[in-house]
Amino acid sequence: MQLKDIKHLYTIIKTFLIYGIDEALPHNQYTRPIRCWRKILFWLHHQHKDKSFGLRLRLALQELGPVWIKLGQMLSTRRDLFPLEIADELALLQDQVEPFDGKIARQQIEKALGAPLETWFDEFDENALASASIAQVHTAKFKQNLPHLNVNSEDNLANKEVVFKVLRPNIQQMIDADLSLMYKLASWLPRLKAEGRRLRPVEVVREYEKTLRDELDLRREMANAIQLRANFENSPMLYIPKMYKQFCHQNVIVMERIYGIPVSNVSELEANGTNMKLLAERGVQVFFTQVFRDSFFHADMHPGNIFVSREHPENPQYIGIDCGIIGRLNEHDKRYLAESFVAFFNRDYRRVAEMHVASGWTPKDTNIDDFEQAFREVCEPIFAKPLSEISFGHVLFNLFNVAREYNMEVQPQLVLLQKTLLYIEGLGRQLYPQLDLWDTAKPFLQDWLDEQMGVKAFVRTVKHKFPYWREHFVDLPENLMTAIQQQELITQELAKMNSTLLSKQSKGKISGFCLGLISGLLIWVISSYLF
Repeated sequence: MQLKDIKHLYTIIKTFLIYGIDEALPHNQYTRPIRCWRKILFWLHHQHKDKSFGLRLRLALQELGPVWIKLGQMLSTRRDLFPLEIADELALLQDQVEPFDGKIARQQIEKALGAPLETWFDEFDENALASASIAQVHTAKFKQNLPHLNVNSEDNLANKEVVFKVLRPNIQQMIDADLSLMYKLASWLPRLKAEGRRLRPVEVVREYEKTLRDELDLRREMANAIQLRANFENSPMLYIPKMYKQFCHQNVIVMERIYGIPVSNVSELEANGTNMKLLAERGVQVFFTQVFRDSFFHADMHPGNIFVSREHPENPQYIGIDCGIIGRLNEHDKRYLAESFVAFFNRDYRRVAEMHVASGWTPKDTNIDDFEQAFREVCEPIFAKPLSEISFGHVLFNLFNVAREYNMEVQPQLVLLQKTLLYIEGLGRQLYPQLDLWDTAKPFLQDWLDEQMGVKAFVRTVKHKFPYWREHFVDLPENLMTAIQQQELITQELAKMNSTLLSKQSKGKISGFCLGLISGLLIWVISSYLF
């Protein structure tokens, strides 16, 4: 460990001590030396005794800077691992980070573009429009007279306003240093406390590292935004700003500048005449459309990333930005999730248990009767509330908590889904407190399930597989004759065995068996080509 690493570690420990985070250490033989060294080397006292542990943890992470803020944000989604009071506090972490020098931002942008900004842009503002833990944004607009650009003829870029998103300088080195320390702390945790093993801290840090490193390549965000924009093209529900691909690089992306009302500014939305009920319902519809229609959902839909168009407030449209984190569900996960939701709200706990096993989320040897009873005991009290007040996110939380006791492995895609669902629910009820999420979502889920398992699903499958059938149909007669010839050889060999080893009666039985075997094999050969 180098001197700079020691200094950095000292800063981290000092911050944790000032906020009393060391109180979480258990009193045992492993932590006794740590407490001793704490008194010898660190004489700093806990300075925030009047605050709750969750609040102190949030303040400590905020003070430690960008990488630790991001860690806290990620941990806030792991409600399967942490108490709700801690998860709720961490969810309040925002990327309110001091901007870096705009002149440095300009230098990085020009280096990525390979020419001065004035080649294409005017009015570049060196004052950051917003600043976050990984990147910050600046505004500009395209020049009136642009040099030739490889863009569609219908794209008139002259004087169009844009936003530059540029990575923080030296962010890679900062992340590498902090991740190294996080891994060390994570490896110590299970030794200090038995509960640390259940938290699987090393796996948590590894998951965090993957998410963080994905955000260090802004081309991923560009690609995600392009896909989401295509998925909701001409949709009245959601608008994604256009990306200008020819100006996008690993550390810089350029996109259309949008003007909207922050979704958290309810008073301004109401003053603009927004249909709040429809806006809240559309938030739910947008989410379920992304998940079940597209299998591609914006997984960072906190209020800072969502705006509402000022135009046509009677028919409100969301505007989504910052598409760096995307969730995906495969067809099996979507089906099991939809059926589990429907079964839960129908109070069919056996079906919920069966879907968890059938999905592979829990072991196949799980006792269904016990599993069903466990779901019933945990979920039945939820129905003490009116359906309109039941939270989808907390339903998932309860379902996963029960399943974890039956050895359900953590499903990263479902963790992202639960986090996003909680955002959407909180947002919807903030906009329109009377929003009935189940009433809004149930028709969508039921229609999707009917479409997946009904006549439409059969027709869609036939259309999908028809090119393959057509391509291989010409080979069917030849392959069928080959299979018949092979079966004839098998029959001859079996007949020889019959004549040597068995009586006439036995021969009759085996011949019947062989005939059945041959018929079965022929049916299998034919079906393999047709289906």
